Amino acid sequence: MIRYTPGMTKERLIKKYANRRLYDASISKHVTLEDIRDLIVKGEKIRVVEDKTGEDITRLILLQVIAEQEQFGKPILTSELLESIIRYYGGPMQDFMARYLEQSVGAFTRQQENVQQQISQMLSSTPPPMNAMAELTRQNMEMWNRMQESMLAMMVTPRQTGSPRGPDDAAEPGGGISSATATKNNV
Repeated sequence: MIRYTPGMTKERLIKKYANRRLYDASISKHVTLEDIRDLIVKGEKIRVVEDKTGEDITRLILLQVIAEQEQFGKPILTSELLESIIRYYGGPMQDFMARYLEQSVGAFTRQQENVQQQISQMLSSTPPPMNAMAELTRQNMEMWNRMQESMLAMMVTPRQTGSPRGPDDAAEPGGGISSATATKNNV
């Protein structure tokens, strides 16, 4: 595998020769589709051109990288998804589908970055991460208790005033404690 130096921000020019070999002009070495995949994963921008004609074939090479990953790696694209995408080619919704897929992947990428950032912040927080989890648990328990109290208050019917007993001491006609009072006392 070719080692690339991090921080290369300008677009890399890769030439495809007649013998179908790919050549990275910036490091003066032949590269493979796996090397191109590694560049993309690291965030590098590439442009692939035919050596003789200068034609931009970047999309073709990127599709080859995807096809190789789908065949030999763990596939992302199911047969059903690929069939659906093929059905959109040439149809009136082709442009819409392209924009939709691009925006969906962009939103997914942003969401993943946000989750990674939140996890990183949690792990590097001033109090140890378990303190943050304990605080979150405490807040959830307080919310749960408030919710139970509110639900219980809605279930307990107000008693008539003038009774010598308080609402917690209210007895049912048979001499027992009301079910609402028993539930409240058990909580």
